[in-house]
Amino acid sequence: MFLYQLLNFFFAASNKEEKEDSKYDLSLYKRGDLLEVPRTLFTHFGIYLGNNRVAHLIPDILPVISKNKSAIAKMVTNNRLLLGVITKVASVRVDNLADFAYGSEILVNHMDKVCSQPALDGDEVARRAEKLLGSVTYSLLWYNCEHYVMYCRYGMAISYQTYQFCTTVRKIVCSRMSSYLTALCGVGILLYLGCVTPLTVLPTLLISFTIWMAA
Repeated sequence: MFLYQLLNFFFAASNKEEKEDSKYDLSLYKRGDLLEVPRTLFTHFGIYLGNNRVAHLIPDILPVISKNKSAIAKMVTNNRLLLGVITKVASVRVDNLADFAYGSEILVNHMDKVCSQPALDGDEVARRAEKLLGSVTYSLLWYNCEHYVMYCRYGMAISYQTYQFCTTVRKIVCSRMSSYLTALCGVGILLYLGCVTPLTVLPTLLISFTIWMAA
């Protein structure tokens, strides 16, 4: 009973997740369109294949713990997605438009304004998307849903939001305040442990100095 409740907690869709297909006007989308929706902390991307089908790369923990194809085929909830990111388990799968959008508004071909490369022909974009269907090893930095759609539509696997994320982290880590805190924490730990010697203090100061110079 406990196991059932635990699985239900992680994988049961909330009322918000149960959206009607009728919310989306299929006439607005054509084969090869690049679709964007907000999902967890990042934007989620997919390629419209036509006939209410969207190919997208999405992390999902459920295939690791269950062989129930019917359950796996259902909409991937945020809990399933986040656990899939942690375990690096994902697949390029086809869902209907409502399941892909997860109740959010859909942005169409916005990346055409961002990417310097011109978009490929719609049929070629969809063909590439279909060719890559199946299980993949997920990487938040090196191969996520944006890498997948950017390759399909523009021929280059890049991720702008990953670049922005790394830039933000670098600004935080490689800051003068970070170097101060690193030095203070290092010295504080050494004092607490009672092992303040030139051999232990030097690496602490060297790390702080490196962060200072990188800032």
